[in-house]
Amino acid sequence: MEAFLLDWLNLLVRWLHFITGIAWIGSSLYFIWLDNHLEVPRDAADMEKGVGGEVWSVHGGGFYHAQKYKSSPSPLPEKLHWFKWEAYSTWLSGMFLLGLVYFVGAEVYLIDRSVADLSVATAISSALAIIAGGWIVYDLLCKSPLAQDPRVFALILLLLSSVLAWGLCQLFSGRAAYILFGASLGTIMVANVFFIIIPGQKQMLAAVQRGETPDPAPGLRAKLRSVHNTYFTLPVLFVMTSNHYAMTYSHEYNWLILIAISVAGALIRIYFVARHAGKASPLPAVVAVVLLAIVAASMAPRSAPAHAGAVSFAQVRNVIDARCVSCHSAAPAHPAFPAAPLGVMLDTDDQIRAEAERIYRQAVVSKVMPIGNLTAMTDEEREIISRWYQSLKDSQ
Repeated sequence: MEAFLLDWLNLLVRWLHFITGIAWIGSSLYFIWLDNHLEVPRDAADMEKGVGGEVWSVHGGGFYHAQKYKSSPSPLPEKLHWFKWEAYSTWLSGMFLLGLVYFVGAEVYLIDRSVADLSVATAISSALAIIAGGWIVYDLLCKSPLAQDPRVFALILLLLSSVLAWGLCQLFSGRAAYILFGASLGTIMVANVFFIIIPGQKQMLAAVQRGETPDPAPGLRAKLRSVHNTYFTLPVLFVMTSNHYAMTYSHEYNWLILIAISVAGALIRIYFVARHAGKASPLPAVVAVVLLAIVAASMAPRSAPAHAGAVSFAQVRNVIDARCVSCHSAAPAHPAFPAAPLGVMLDTDDQIRAEAERIYRQAVVSKVMPIGNLTAMTDEEREIISRWYQSLKDSQ
């Protein structure tokens, strides 16, 4: 019953995280688009009021007229809409989900003893320290003279992100490493909102309320962090879906694949931001596509070598019973799984034969199953499955 309740809690929190994430990222993408489409006001009276740019749009059967002031409107409107709770709700639900799946289930999802033999306490404390440390290093970097040159800053950020990805993949399971990489970027994004963007807006508002001209520095810092956030968006979205693609996080060079796909996502976002501003070079998008193609080509499965000697189905059955059926059963024995993962059950010979390709891909090609190698499947047992699968292919 406890596992059943945890599954439902997982479902509801994941749904909440998904909903709030859409709200946050959607508003972020919209405001970047809006800022890059502003035009000089046509009405001279608007310019006299301090309007610095405007944009007309049509949506949902109506026309919208958005204006951005150079400083602040006078008088200040009674109601101002703030965009912050979407970010906070996304992070809070995401951290709760991280704890629920990867910390409560650390032995299953966080720790892979073939990668690093960590205790549960060490693994969890290390993960939290890395997430917090990511923000501290990034924030110090933004406040340093290195941030004055965008290209130097981007290069240093790429190098540090590569070190982060590599380090995570040396400590945790591949799946957890990817999620923690995304959690680190997501924490930087929400910390930008909480510590820089919102305080900058509040300082500007307070100055206006005192009748003073707002200091532009906090606003400029807030805008810079907002731009950084938009470039982190696509890498974080990839990581949120990465647990569905074992071919990436289970690969020998999983950290390099993670960085390559993240860079491709950032380049795609760079292209669209520039396109919104009306001065887009297709080069970032082209480089992103080429990079993704290189990654796909390098990950493509190679022809399996010929295997000497046949194996009996009884040998395969023994491996499946010893290493897989504790989870993949109509009545799983493992306490972490109230139901067979993905509905895959391997209780009968027919079920095993029907799932032959999936078993081969997960246990031999990606080696992502058993998850975290909980049941200690050996290389010899994987070889038995491989030889059995190849014999099935040869007989077709």
